[in-house]
Amino acid sequence: AEVTKVVLDEDSGRIEIVVPDEQLSLAIGRRGQNVRLASQLTTWTIDLLTEGEESERRQEEFRSRSKMLIDALDVDDVLAHLLVTEGFTSVEELAFVPLEELTGIEGFDEDIASELKARATAYIEEENKKVMARLEELGVTEDLSGADIEGLDAKKIIALAEKGVKTLDDLADLAGDELVELLGPDVIKEDAANTIIMAARAHWFPAGPT
Repeated sequence: AEVTKVVLDEDSGRIEIVVPDEQLSLAIGRRGQNVRLASQLTTWTIDLLTEGEESERRQEEFRSRSKMLIDALDVDDVLAHLLVTEGFTSVEELAFVPLEELTGIEGFDEDIASELKARATAYIEEENKKVMARLEELGVTEDLSGADIEGLDAKKIIALAEKGVKTLDDLADLAGDELVELLGPDVIKEDAANTIIMAARAHWFPAGPT
């Protein structure tokens, strides 16, 4: 089959493959054998999409990202659509982007750019307050909430705390497959989970004298 696009998501261990609509069955193979074999060979999960399905998804992503910016920044849909078209996918990107990059957008002057950055910063600060309040409410200890572990963000920590994992030792006591089960296979893959677990256990094995 002719492949028109391949997108790799290393964090989740997924490969997205886009093929022309009329070649979907050819790409899948009889009883899905092509996708199944390719998945076994690569050890990655493979999602097969037609060009039509990918187009629909892109449109849905455009709508959802626009709505997110409208709600977070209190801007109209025209401005939100323009920001998404320019490649902005999160409030964080707006908060930390250099001012000159925003003023380089047609129709944006320094006042508009500065106001957008200010609103984005205020939104992030408010969301951080909510996260900290939720962590405190759940009784998450500081060693877990403040852990500098790649792949472990506040959203994951809250999800774990809601299921009883509230300390760094609680996390370290888990096996990789248990962490995947708690967070869900769509959120994290076992390799990434094992890496997080080993990082959480690092304090059990302090480095000796060099």
